[in-house]
Parts: sequence; structure tokens; C-alpha cells
Amino acid sequence: MNIDVLAFGAHPDDTELSCSGTLASLIQSGKKVAVVDLTRGEMGSRGTPEIRKKEAQKASEIIGLHARENLGLPDTELVNNRDHQKAIIEKIRYYKPHICFIPTPHDRHPDHENAAALLIDAIFYSGLIKIKTKGPDGKIQEPFRPSHVLHFMQHDHFDPDFVFDITETLEIKEKAIMAFSSQFNVSDPGDEPATYISDPDFLKSLRAKSEYFGHMAGYKYGEGFLYARKPFPLKNLDFLLNTSPKR
Repeated sequence: MNIDVLAFGAHPDDTELSCSGTLASLIQSGKKVAVVDLTRGEMGSRGTPEIRKKEAQKASEIIGLHARENLGLPDTELVNNRDHQKAIIEKIRYYKPHICFIPTPHDRHPDHENAAALLIDAIFYSGLIKIKTKGPDGKIQEPFRPSHVLHFMQHDHFDPDFVFDITETLEIKEKAIMAFSSQFNVSDPGDEPATYISDPDFLKSLRAKSEYFGHMAGYKYGEGFLYARKPFPLKNLDFLLNTSPKR
């Protein structure tokens, strides 16, 4: 399967929170997009892996993803070892994405930082012929390395290398986030604990972040990204000729 963009999240809902406006826009433009969640989020204070799996499926349908998988790696125990790397390499070699979106390199949640380091190494190693992996058909996979890797923004701020306009897809992003009803916008926490992200005010802060970065880039709403291996390679300026930001 050839996918244009493959986004990795440490937990189900990470890509919804961080880059789903961009993913939805790319899908609307005809690109093929898939998501791979590294863990089931089983250590989260609210919900269960089974509930979060159903929520992820609903969010995927809202965004329009072409595929979504969960590797089932241990939540809060993401380590940069060969076993975890190979699980990721198998997916990279299967989907053959041109672009990978991965978690932020520095963040409030240790899993996000650990996932970023693990993914950076796995993406590089996926191009090495002597690291052997098998695909779903049991055959040895060919080495493959994505052309571009982008870090999406999570809790902590960074100065983005670029901001993607999500003005037309903010509503899709917010609906996809709300699909994770065990995690967000919980007015009555019930028998489970209230958390930092379950507070309805958390969603207000997400919209404010989208509005801030959109404003800085000359759009109404935006999502910020870091280019993982600088400098940014160019052979034309079409991306500039095709945009007219208001700033």
C-alpha cells in the first residue's frame, strides 16, 4: 500500500489533537493518509483500551483516513529498542509514505518525547537493507525511507518552521477530538477521575492555540510543525506562489 502521509501518535487521540486539521485538508486535496498509534493508551486515567479503540475508529471516519492501526506497544514504557523500532519499520515499509508526521521532540508528557526519539531512529533504520522485517503476507520487506519527517506540536510550545492553514478543517478537527468522549469535554467525570484534559476548558485552549498560530501565519486557524532534518529542501517556490497570507 502506498500512502502519501503516515502520522504516528504515542496514544490514540494524539494525532487528532495535534495535526488532524492538516490531515483532513490533505485528504480533501486527494492525498492518501493513514495513522498508526503506538500504544492503546491503557495507562490513561480515563477510559479503557476497548473504548479508545472505538473512539479512534469514529475519529478516523470523521477525518476520512484511508487506514488506521495500533501497534499495541506498552503505554508509559515506550523505549528505543530494536523490538519497538522493528514494529514501526514494518509499517513504514508497508505504507511507503512520502511524509511522516511524528510527535514533538520536547513535551510535558514523557511518552511524546520518547515516541519522537524512537520514531526518528526507526524511520532512518527503515532504509537499511540489513534490518529484516516481514510484511502482512509473510514476505521479506524491501527497505524504504520516507522523504520528509515533520514534528507536530503537542502541549509545549515551539517556534514552528511552518504553519498549515486549517481554517476550512477546524470543525472536522474538533469533531474528531470530541469523538474521544471518554477523554475530553467531560462535564460530569462520574466514577473516573477528572483530568487536565477532560476539563471542558482544555478544548478552549486548543482552539486558542490554533487561532494564535493561524494569526501568526496570516490565516484564521493553523497547526504548527517542525521540519525534522534541516534545511528544508526546495526545487521551486510553488508553495509560496500558491499562498497569500494576511499579515
